[in-house]
Amino acid sequence: QNDEGRIVDLYLLRKCSATNRLIPAKEHGAVQLNIGQVDEQGRYTGEFFTFALAGFIRQRGESDSCLNRLLHEKGLLTFSK
Repeated sequence: QNDEGRIVDLYLLRKCSATNRLIPAKEHGAVQLNIGQVDEQGRYTGEFFTFALAGFIRQRGESDSCLNRLLHEKGLLTFSK
């Protein structure tokens, strides 16, 4: 229970942003990244995108390419030269 007397969950389920797999509570290889938005001057605006990567992806060595794909889908990364 919280201070207001409401029953709340102590654990919030997370899903891998790359595979949509559930991340178990005991998985210590998973990471969660908050990528901040910046304005034209490079100052943080207070907004961010959250990405969670499961240990399964990190163990296979695919986290870099998965994160690049997710950032490209959000429009935060371009592949132009």
